[in-house]
Amino acid sequence: MDVYKALLEAKVEAEIVRFRDFDPDRYNAVVLPGGFSYGDYLRAGAIAANTEAMKLVKEMADQGKKVLGICNGFQILVEAGLLEGALLPNLNLRFVSRWVYLKVLRRDTYLTKNLNKEVLYMPIAHAEGRYYHPNPERAKALAVLAYSDEKGEVREEANPNGSLFNIASVANEEGNVVGMMPHPERASFKLLSPLGNHDGLLLLRGLSS
Repeated sequence: MDVYKALLEAKVEAEIVRFRDFDPDRYNAVVLPGGFSYGDYLRAGAIAANTEAMKLVKEMADQGKKVLGICNGFQILVEAGLLEGALLPNLNLRFVSRWVYLKVLRRDTYLTKNLNKEVLYMPIAHAEGRYYHPNPERAKALAVLAYSDEKGEVREEANPNGSLFNIASVANEEGNVVGMMPHPERASFKLLSPLGNHDGLLLLRGLSS
C-alpha cells in the first residue's frame, strides 16, 4: 500500500493486482514491493521467484517493459534470474533499519535518466541486502546506486551491510529491470523524511516517462 500511495503521489497511474489476476498485457510496468514473500523461507525471495506470476514478469522484462523490485522485490528479481548477482545476509547478521545516502552511478535506467541530483537520501530496512557478484567488474557495470556519505563519496564507512562496492541497486544491461534495497516509497513524502526531502518520489516518477 505504501508503494501504491507513493506512485499516485508521483503521478504514476497504478493499481494493486493480486498475483492470480495478473495480466501482463494490460500493463507497461510492474513494481514488486518490499515485504517477506512466503515468509522468506529457504532464502529471501526464493519461493516467490518460482511462481507463475514471475514467469509473466519475465515476459514483460523480455518485451522491454519496466520492472522495479524494492527490497524483497529486488531479492525476488535476483532469485528469478532477471538481475545478476546475489543478495546475502548482512555482514553483521543483523537487521538494518536506517536512512542512508546514495550516490547515483548509472543514468541509463528509467529511474535515473531524468534525475537532477547526484546524491539521494532514503531509508533501508533489511536483513539480507548484501549484494554480491562473482565478477567484480561486471558488478560495477550493473550498479545503479551505491551507499555513500552526504557528499556522494562511496566509502567503506557508509556501507550498512557489507555489499560489494557499496552497491545498493543494480539494473540489467538494457536498464529496464531495476532492483534496489532502499525504499523510495518511504522517501516520497516530505513530512516523513528526517531532512524534509522526497528523493524517492524523484525516482518513482521515472515509471511514468
